[in-house]
Amino acid sequence: MSVIEVRGLEKVYRRLRRPPERALDGLDLDVPEGGVFGFLGPNGSGKTTTIRGLLGLIRADAGEMKLLGRRVPDDLSRVVSSVGALVETPQFFPTFSGRVNLGLLARTAGVPPGRVDECLEIVGLRDRARDKYKGYSLGMKQRLGIAAALLKKPRLLILDEPSNGLDPAGIREVRELLKNLGGQPDTTVFLSSHLLGEVQQICDRVAILARGRCVASGQVSEVLASRSPSWLRVRLDDLASGGEVLTRAGFTVSQVDGALRLDNVAEPAAVTRVLAEQGLYLSELTPLGIDLETVFLDLTKEQS
Repeated sequence: MSVIEVRGLEKVYRRLRRPPERALDGLDLDVPEGGVFGFLGPNGSGKTTTIRGLLGLIRADAGEMKLLGRRVPDDLSRVVSSVGALVETPQFFPTFSGRVNLGLLARTAGVPPGRVDECLEIVGLRDRARDKYKGYSLGMKQRLGIAAALLKKPRLLILDEPSNGLDPAGIREVRELLKNLGGQPDTTVFLSSHLLGEVQQICDRVAILARGRCVASGQVSEVLASRSPSWLRVRLDDLASGGEVLTRAGFTVSQVDGALRLDNVAEPAAVTRVLAEQGLYLSELTPLGIDLETVFLDLTKEQS
């Protein structure tokens, strides 16, 4: 089952004295149930517009959207109680404690009071629940925002840049929390983020957007495999001579961190042969692993 389905979504922002801006250009997207799904794209690719459309905050010009099998925005009211969301920076009363802030939200949403302590426990704030919100670190504030999104025990949790502005400690806190949430039964986390290293550690599946379209989607391992590494790291005593020899032989060579990097190498054995013919011998020949950041930059550059 897909918890999010998007077909042919289009959105154009029209502004006075400025040309129209096409935010979404026929976007298709499927998010299966369970785990953590990473929603990636450069600034202006349409991520936030998509999320706002799914939550009924804006209306698309064309296309269809479904949340938990229900059409958006027409049937959003039927599933909104099963959706939790954190979009941009959460806002709370600064002089109230974390527990009081959550308690007010729970009362407004008709959530039993006992759920407040459950959510504080989930996000690791049980011991700081009596502290005033203004005394929380950025990571704690973000975790309280996630706790608020969890009050209704949502089947789908939508988070827009939850690590934005956090220091390394705060990023680590949110990372561990999201990994735990993604492992819960009957819970799907839909995560928009620009921290690609974090996404690769947290997410089971990803979709990459560029210019309002989805340019790659699937399990993280599948997306990485779609751009199989053809790079090599080469070390030898005389890097300068080795680089000249390989460049003359038609290889694309750059020097990185005290070694040569060769791009798009079809036959690694040819590197050894070319160097040996000139009396140059390797101390290292290593295929370079590819990461999500490299794939992301490669795919989005193709669409620019």
